[in-house]
Amino acid sequence: MSTIAIIGSGMGGLVAGNLLAKKGHKVTIFESHITPGGYTSGFWNKGFYFESGTLSFESSDMVFEVMKDIGVYDKIPFTRQYGRWIFNNMDYETHSSDDLKKALFEAFPSEKENLERYFNEVDNMTQALLSMRKPSNVFQALSFPLKLAKIIKIFKKYQNTTAPKFTAMYFDKDSPLYRLLKDIGYPDMSAAIIGMAIWSFFDDYWTVKTGMQSWADVLVDNFKSLGGELRLKSKVDQIITKDGTAVGVRSQSEDFQADYVISASDYKKTFLNLIDDKTLIPQDMQGKIEKAAVSEGFFTVYLGLNLPQEKMREYLKIPHVYYAEDNPELDIYNTDDESYFDKSWTMIYSPSLMNAELAPEGKSSLMIQAMTPHRWMNNWGGGDRETYRNLKEKAKNALIEKTAVLIPNIRDHIEYEDAATPLTYERYTHNTDGATSAWSWNPNKKFYDKGMMTHIKTPVKNLYIGSCWAIQIGGVPGAIGAAQACAKAI
Repeated sequence: MSTIAIIGSGMGGLVAGNLLAKKGHKVTIFESHITPGGYTSGFWNKGFYFESGTLSFESSDMVFEVMKDIGVYDKIPFTRQYGRWIFNNMDYETHSSDDLKKALFEAFPSEKENLERYFNEVDNMTQALLSMRKPSNVFQALSFPLKLAKIIKIFKKYQNTTAPKFTAMYFDKDSPLYRLLKDIGYPDMSAAIIGMAIWSFFDDYWTVKTGMQSWADVLVDNFKSLGGELRLKSKVDQIITKDGTAVGVRSQSEDFQADYVISASDYKKTFLNLIDDKTLIPQDMQGKIEKAAVSEGFFTVYLGLNLPQEKMREYLKIPHVYYAEDNPELDIYNTDDESYFDKSWTMIYSPSLMNAELAPEGKSSLMIQAMTPHRWMNNWGGGDRETYRNLKEKAKNALIEKTAVLIPNIRDHIEYEDAATPLTYERYTHNTDGATSAWSWNPNKKFYDKGMMTHIKTPVKNLYIGSCWAIQIGGVPGAIGAAQACAKAI
């Protein structure tokens, strides 16, 4: 059996650790933070629980299958995550993509013909991708090649088309519907995945009732029961190589020898900062890594409110609310727009509405999130602490003010408040610029030539990528898929 060092205890690191320890390998996970989980973690403060980053995940069939393989599925209370969408004169709870269609047709009757054309094509994409699920009988297996050909045809048609460009094929660029639909998902993501993105958001969105941290904790407990070792507060400073092969890691001035190293962390920092011998990375690849664009970060406000659950439910209806004002001036690429958060879309989530035990009795927890422009306002102040604090406070107040439309007098109920910027997320997860889903989703800025494949191999022998950075669009399923691939390779 082999000795394996894993850098990072996010979902990729924990899943890889469990799969490999289950096979009898000697596995050690190194985590720089005081708690495991990475983006799939959470924290408590003054009796209130908040998610650190990830609120939900998709691709449940694959995720659940892996959890069953590890042996922890029954220990994790997975539950569906639904949304309430508020935009202009539209205010609907959506439990499926059909609900979304119904809401849009009712809210925009004059766009009926355009909506029909739009969803005809989106549904074609969705059905083609869903048909690729694991065959349940011999007839489905026999038709698989035809289904694959259909997917390839659709993917080739739209792979280099952005979502805004696709949306403009059906709606006027000055229309509210264009501004709403072009931004479902990440900015300028590939039109080839619009169908699956919509289906995932509305038909296959899940969370953990007891909080994402409890998921990470279950995986940690299982990993330890299999003989694995988790080292918290143990930042890896270097990946040690010999003759072009990864042979261990250095953490806290101690060298740890390993037959394999899995970097379940940021791709850029792995190769630009951690590798002890930079000559192992071809110069053109180093340049490509340095310049590669990453996915957008989020700004998050955390509030503990002395507001009873019944009142919170009266205001929000359900735990997860998407609130968007139709503002033509909103521009995710305008990094110098100081008033950006006055215009931004917001995602409002109450963990305690999902589970009353995540807040003190008679009180509620609330998170308000907004996607942020890349390195907004000279990367949040250009390193000046006072400017950083002022910008953080300005953004926080803007999002609280927007939320007051749904929760009247919200400021009168605040008992606890904090906020996280993309720099905060970078500090705790080491993801470059606080990237929330690995590389950029823009097909014209892709890092991998084959964006839908999982890429765990590196120029360094026995060094693998076992995080969401192994696939272009990342995410929780991407991290788990990479972890599976690493375990299989080893």
